[in-house]
Amino acid sequence: METSLPMTYNFSRRHALKLLGFALLSSQLDAATDKPLRGIFPIMATPFTASNQVDYEDLEKEVEFMARSGANGMVWPQLASEYQYLSREERRRGMRTLAKAIKGKKPALVLGVQAATKDDAAEYAELAEELSPDAVIAIPPTAAKSLDDFRDYYRTLSRITKRPFFIQTSGGAPGVNPTVDFLLEMARELPNFGYVKEEQSPIYERVHALAAARPAIKAVFSGPIDLYVMRMGCDGCMPEALYPDIDAQIWDLYHSGREEKAREIFSKRLLMVSTAQEIPGVRPYIMKKRGVFKTAISRRENADLTANAIREIDFEFEGLKPYFKVGPNAL
Repeated sequence: METSLPMTYNFSRRHALKLLGFALLSSQLDAATDKPLRGIFPIMATPFTASNQVDYEDLEKEVEFMARSGANGMVWPQLASEYQYLSREERRRGMRTLAKAIKGKKPALVLGVQAATKDDAAEYAELAEELSPDAVIAIPPTAAKSLDDFRDYYRTLSRITKRPFFIQTSGGAPGVNPTVDFLLEMARELPNFGYVKEEQSPIYERVHALAAARPAIKAVFSGPIDLYVMRMGCDGCMPEALYPDIDAQIWDLYHSGREEKAREIFSKRLLMVSTAQEIPGVRPYIMKKRGVFKTAISRRENADLTANAIREIDFEFEGLKPYFKVGPNAL
């Protein structure tokens, strides 16, 4: 028996064609990855040996940590990965290490290809394309002088890859702001660049505006996990790598309607955020304490913690332990 839609569901021809075009574009982007680009995508930390060399064994172990924690994806190398302190060869070897380690695992892999100039970024993008991650991300160029330089940079990268590409809005040239209009312009001109990691102020208003700009914007992520940014319609968060199991629970609880439980866990996590803001070296210390890294060495942060600092970190850390899914001896 034939059925017809109620009159309230009648679409104009223009709207129908728009939806058809969006469906076709989505199917083309899905062909680049069968893993959803949504949820918790921690920015992986970079482990170092006692002699201050990149520990690729621990970098591979970090992939297992993310997968067991329930993270939806992982990103490397970005600002929280200390990418500015990595050599060209360290970055290239790290990218290869992760592309191999992620095989057969559920989370998506997003490789960072940013550089000071478009030519250097293009070299990393070419390697990423060879390694076939689920998506790519790039901080704007630090050598830029204007938004026109940003445009040229991302257009150059667009000639290398057609896979989903995140534009990060922070960390680029000082004083050059990738506006919401700029991001929409790039998304409309380069459809696979309609993915945004939003970290510019006012972040909540910007996330809301980008989320309202779908389907041109395919996904908008924040940096740190935040209940408010979820309410603004974000598709995911890219926090630091310390608590992927905690962050995944907060995300899942919020989106299953258990907001009060999400708030309870989030409040305890915020105590650790506050502690990290006041005590340098918390990040590498926690990665070692959780059994992911062998050392607490960092090229960016002084990890020479005092006894009082360790006592405070450990005290706040105890509040999160009941919610961990991965213990220090599980990896």
